[in-house]
Amino acid sequence: MRKQLVKTVTDILKDERVVLLLGDIGVYSFREAFQSFPDRVFNIGILEQASVGLAAGLAMEGMIPVFHTIAPFLVERALEQLKVDFGYQKLNGNFISVGASYDYASLGCTHHCPGDVSALMNIPGFQIIVPGHPEEFDDAFRRNYDNGKPTYYRLSEQTNAEPRPGACGRLIKSGPDGTVIAIGPMLDKTIEACQDLNVSLWYDTNVSITMPYNDPILVVEPFYEGTIAHKFNGRRILSIGVPRQFLTNYGTRQTHDAWCGLTAERIRQRIKEFFNL
Repeated sequence: MRKQLVKTVTDILKDERVVLLLGDIGVYSFREAFQSFPDRVFNIGILEQASVGLAAGLAMEGMIPVFHTIAPFLVERALEQLKVDFGYQKLNGNFISVGASYDYASLGCTHHCPGDVSALMNIPGFQIIVPGHPEEFDDAFRRNYDNGKPTYYRLSEQTNAEPRPGACGRLIKSGPDGTVIAIGPMLDKTIEACQDLNVSLWYDTNVSITMPYNDPILVVEPFYEGTIAHKFNGRRILSIGVPRQFLTNYGTRQTHDAWCGLTAERIRQRIKEFFNL
């Protein structure tokens, strides 16, 4: 998805209102953008709070800021600025992360961020988009970069095999035994997990919108389990996601998936248990 990020944002920079701010990440990848738009592409460095504040100032002057860095540094380190500078003032801004939940598994907990979506959902008006394929990011960013809202794009190294642009409540398969919802990059695993099961499977990438799903509901999400459960109050629901505890082991994203129970085999087992299949 990071390659698509570079292509998409570099193209969008043709809009003279757009300013790209980098948190000392992706600088080399954006080398062409630095050359083509030297007055609107800046590496601010490891100054995440200041970068969000600068982005707010640009937004107040009619510019469209795009800030990109690793998820824990963007969301958790600069949460107050995202809340006050953008949420409270209702400013237009684009915040693009990489690394969540544990794509940087080999670097340990300081680079994990399964709580990013939980945190941002507490800021009224924040739009949160979790693409499952590079083309979905391209589609979502082009449609939303000037939407007048603060918008968070959560990019991942894990992608689905096929793009489904505009995926907000897209039905993948129908069945009477229950509703399964896969968020972003969890779709392919969930399709495999639901094979031969008589359930309805839906795909969603915009977790800011509540869809009228029928219960019982099982959600497979790539962040902390239960993050979007409040959207289904009063319904029987099971959330499958990253356990709400610190991951102190090192390794790869795949080893963390296995430890967290986020494999197709384990997801299938829990689906069958929940729906009594």
